Amino acid sequence: MQKSKKEKKAKAAKADAGLLQENNEPQADLAQKNADDVQEDVQENVAEQKALKNVKLKKSIGHEARTNRYGYLFVAPFIIVFCVFNLWPTINTFLLAFTNERMDGRVIAGDFHKFDQFKKLITDPYFWGALKNTFIIWGFNFVPQLGFALLLAIYLSDTRLNLAGKGFFRAVVYLPNLLTAASVAILFRYLFGEAGYEKAPANQFLRAIGFFGEGAASNSVNFFRSVPFTRGLVAFIQWWMWYGHTLILLMAGITSIPDSLYESAVVDGANSRQTSIYITLPLLRPMMLFILVTSMIGGMQMFEIPRLLTNLQGSPDNAIRTTVLYQYNTAFDFRNLSYGAAISIGIFIITIIIAMLIFFFMQDRSELQKKKGGVK
Repeated sequence: MQKSKKEKKAKAAKADAGLLQENNEPQADLAQKNADDVQEDVQENVAEQKALKNVKLKKSIGHEARTNRYGYLFVAPFIIVFCVFNLWPTINTFLLAFTNERMDGRVIAGDFHKFDQFKKLITDPYFWGALKNTFIIWGFNFVPQLGFALLLAIYLSDTRLNLAGKGFFRAVVYLPNLLTAASVAILFRYLFGEAGYEKAPANQFLRAIGFFGEGAASNSVNFFRSVPFTRGLVAFIQWWMWYGHTLILLMAGITSIPDSLYESAVVDGANSRQTSIYITLPLLRPMMLFILVTSMIGGMQMFEIPRLLTNLQGSPDNAIRTTVLYQYNTAFDFRNLSYGAAISIGIFIITIIIAMLIFFFMQDRSELQKKKGGVK
């Protein structure tokens, strides 16, 4: 009897389970169908978005291509001029340095001679003498140029003084830099008289003020026969033309220093000299590095003033014959193209080496120590 009751209960449970399964099967099918519909909608939306993106991309690419076409058109003249007058001469210079070419009128003949020109350059005393002249003139120009410009820049940028007319003064100081070096060289050549020095304006002025005296053996000075005077004059002209440019750069560097640093220093009781030494000069290091490197590069390219000031050869006694002047005389006056090209490459290499040395010695040592120690 109990067994039959248990069997009846089991059959009833199975029947209930079957009914539940039959009721759940339509619901499961419906949920699956809804999920499939949602997935299809998502895929359709993704496809539509991709299609829209492709259309927009094609439109933007088309617009960009049209815009770039006009950009290339405007840039083309510069690229052509650069390639013809800068890139190709530079490449040709390197090629000429490995030949033995000379220029005789319109006839140019040469062959491949490997490193013969560079061997000659290393042992050439005239090249090293010209390099020595270049550094002497540049040194006598750059040291007072930087010092004078730095003092003026600190003075004119001092907020405590609040000087009037600073803009006008900066414009006047910068004016010599707008003059061409050739015209300035010819002007000073006329003033001191490379030829006919007795009638030179400088000698006339000295006679007018009684500089020579009544019993003097001569009443005129041949200025360009003196090596120190000629070198000093070239250095002075370079200084006069470029200290205004240096002044503007230093003033720009000073104005970029936050005023809060100076205000904090004033609150702590610092005077103008202390703020200049401990705030201005350290923060001007990047600008002074830039000025030093660019001035050195310009000094290595000194040409117009040494050539036009005297006899086109750097007299007296080759005292103002710079490296570029020596290169020009060799290549075009003496028509030795290959050796002139080798001199150009030598100047280029020396300039790179000196620039790297300047960068190395003017780096902030504390930053180097942090990099070596791995401190960020």
